[in-house]
Amino acid sequence: MSMTDPIADFLTRIRNANTVSKDRVEMPSSKLKRSLANILKQEGFIRNYRYLDNKKQGILRIYLKYGENGEKVISRLERVSKPSVRIYVGKEDIPRVQGGIGVVILSTNQGVMSGKQARKLGIGGEVLCRIW
Repeated sequence: MSMTDPIADFLTRIRNANTVSKDRVEMPSSKLKRSLANILKQEGFIRNYRYLDNKKQGILRIYLKYGENGEKVISRLERVSKPSVRIYVGKEDIPRVQGGIGVVILSTNQGVMSGKQARKLGIGGEVLCRIW
């Protein structure tokens, strides 16, 4: 089965697992998905992630994070740029999510990074998704 939008699949799997308070979620791995998971870990939205080699594509296992009383750390994941409509921003137009509470993830010519990192480096790119 070919997947037309792996980023939307990545976000949907996390959203669905988070909705039913699963401890972890697994999905087919790719370099892009590992980069997205790394940013989610750096920003404190997930506990951890692991790459499991299965002699094919590999599996990405993401460990979700919840508060002390079971409250969800991730309240919303939203795909911004889609295969049908790409959204690009310059360095001065990088959006802030929920007044700085959330994070925007960009694909730049220097790799996938958070909006905060892109502002610091002074580069723009394609807005992949927003998380808060």
